[in-house]
Amino acid sequence: MSSALTASSRRHFLQFLAASPLAAMAFARQADPMTAKDVLSVMDMEELAHKKVPPAHWGYQASGVDDDLTLQANRAGFQKIQLRPHRLVDVSTVDTKIELFGATWESPLFLCPVGGQKSFHALGEIGVAQAAKAKKVTQCLSTQSSVSIEDVAQALGAPPWFQLYMPPDWAATERLVRRVEATGCPVLAWTVDLLGGRNTETAERFRRTDTRDCAQCHPDSRGTPRPRPMTMGLPAGAPRDANWTWVERLKKMTTMKVIIKGIETGEDARLALENGADGVLVSNHGGRATETYRGTIEALPEVIDAVGGKIPVLVDGGFRRGTDVYKALALGARAVGI
Repeated sequence: MSSALTASSRRHFLQFLAASPLAAMAFARQADPMTAKDVLSVMDMEELAHKKVPPAHWGYQASGVDDDLTLQANRAGFQKIQLRPHRLVDVSTVDTKIELFGATWESPLFLCPVGGQKSFHALGEIGVAQAAKAKKVTQCLSTQSSVSIEDVAQALGAPPWFQLYMPPDWAATERLVRRVEATGCPVLAWTVDLLGGRNTETAERFRRTDTRDCAQCHPDSRGTPRPRPMTMGLPAGAPRDANWTWVERLKKMTTMKVIIKGIETGEDARLALENGADGVLVSNHGGRATETYRGTIEALPEVIDAVGGKIPVLVDGGFRRGTDVYKALALGARAVGI
């Protein structure tokens, strides 16, 4: 082959690469977006956050359990569902409002509970509440919040929902529930997928690379969180003897709607319904509870079928784009947590 032909072929090949969207993506990743206004999608934020958040905090936020395969399955599940688009539909007037538990939402989106948000931003849950208020969406506050529910309610302009990690004894549970109810909280989301503990290997590996003295902020070098505003004065741990009869027991304690968070099967959805739950949240804790290898969008249809429209079904886990939300709503979910 002549040198002239070789040079020409090389030029054509380089021109092909330059026009490739993959090359554009690779080039774009070399330059870090400096502000939120620079990013084009939610996932553009991931690499930027990884570089800015300390390793132990990043590992806590971004990892799953065992081999992180359920974490990955949450995203992969959406790729298995195809859309059948209809064209020339009049969308000049769009109404995304939904009604849920007597309240009207501007859209079928809510902000999921995330613990210890001051580990990632100085404003923590207050900043999230301000954003939720600005965008008119509902915020669900974690029991492990780094800010009290009273302060979050003030920033949100309304009582948030509350995600319940039940303390190990019933008297402590009652104290916590009474406090939450006193703020006017309308919905209590009892999380049931972590009662047996979990194996966070990836988070532990990130923690071991963190050169900071974690004991300055935590009671030990393992990064165990100190009691936070919602758990001060309460015993640590979780009840190991909890069972389905506790749903009715919890409902008798409060006027709040009680939904069960962490449902992944039709069988459990029916049990939640039979025991008086006001709703279920299909969730695998973001792939952070049990290594099931199954995304929540894949578990959603059997849960929808099991409750038969008698109670609302919500879902979270892996939602990154509007098309992900469409798929969940089309399958029958009432609302989607992000």
